Amino acid sequence: MSGEIVVDGTGQILGRLASIVAKKLLEGEKVVVVNAEKIVVSGDPVKVKQFYKRTILGVKSHYSHRLRPKRPRSPVRLFKSTVKGMLPKENKRGREALSRLKVYIGVPNEYKGRDMVRFKEADASRLSRDYIELGVIARELGWRGRA
Repeated sequence: MSGEIVVDGTGQILGRLASIVAKKLLEGEKVVVVNAEKIVVSGDPVKVKQFYKRTILGVKSHYSHRLRPKRPRSPVRLFKSTVKGMLPKENKRGREALSRLKVYIGVPNEYKGRDMVRFKEADASRLSRDYIELGVIARELGWRGRA
């Protein structure tokens, strides 16, 4: 076990970054992800927004007779839920791994000036298609935080 790894999420692909972070967490590392609102999701922006609206918000007529389940809307919670899906959350090892993850919008003062890691294999410059930032998706879902 070593210190914590500070990862800059700017221009990193959501799924690839989440899988790398999940592996680091399972290895016992503490991981801090900053600039979560700038993580990107690949695909046609219109279709990606439709997908998230359909899966996160649900079909309104389906939930008309009861309250809709609470779903993540902020970029922080969207990223954490993506990582959580890649961990063995049914057992103690997975739950402890998730507890070692911290995600922030922007860069908090305590991490300014620190060396930040960027993963080449998760960089959006490798994409040959369109993409959309997680902050934009979050706003479409009703998130009213700062970006």
